[in-house]
Amino acid sequence: MIELRELTKSYGATVAVDHLTLSVPSGAIFGFLGPNGAGKTTTIRLMMGLLEPSGGSVRLGGYDLHSYPLCAKALCGFVPDRPHVYEKLTGAEFLDFTADLYHVDPAAKAARRDRLLDLFDLGEWRDELAESYSHGMKQRLVMAAALVHEPRILIVDEPTVGMDPRGARLLKRLFRDLARGGATVFMSTHSLEVAEELCDQVGIIQRGRLVALGTIDELHTQAGRRAGATLESVFLRLTGAEAELEVGAALHS
Repeated sequence: MIELRELTKSYGATVAVDHLTLSVPSGAIFGFLGPNGAGKTTTIRLMMGLLEPSGGSVRLGGYDLHSYPLCAKALCGFVPDRPHVYEKLTGAEFLDFTADLYHVDPAAKAARRDRLLDLFDLGEWRDELAESYSHGMKQRLVMAAALVHEPRILIVDEPTVGMDPRGARLLKRLFRDLARGGATVFMSTHSLEVAEELCDQVGIIQRGRLVALGTIDELHTQAGRRAGATLESVFLRLTGAEAELEVGAALHS
């Protein structure tokens, strides 16, 4: 459902994404991990056509993003790391506006809008301007908007940042339900706990390169970790941060 082939993005001599190749099937939840500045958000912007790649390709639902951008993007819902809404629209108006952009059937639009507002605990705020929403409410509204056209691919950048525990729990349940229904969820996150709990497969990126890819158990094997070790220890080993921590501890001992 998602295919990246030798995807590359350079800024002069700086390579932000370096020949990234991976494939995520339908019905899977994929966790995209990496330290700050590793290239996660750049990769997602390339996947959504917000940046032009320096090389390589993106295919979404079988459509090449460069050759068939409208067909590829029509299959996707996208939630950026910083939620943006039109603040002079009400919550209901914002969802209607988004539904119209995706040409949602007018006969289905109102029912989907109301269902999503209720799902994300925004029903009683539906007629309030988005400028009056809290940060967490705006996040939930943007998530609802990403789902209004029932996408087959959901791409989410740091979904639980700023979410209260109830909102985070809702997202986890939602992602599982989407995957069970055959959708693909591609999730960039700093939360190793969320990745370990939800993801069928995890990719770890560092300095623009994919340094590990597999199930949680396979990553344990790649890192030389025993069964039962935490994903945090696996992540630190695979990104080289564990050695840095050990050197720092030795210098301060």
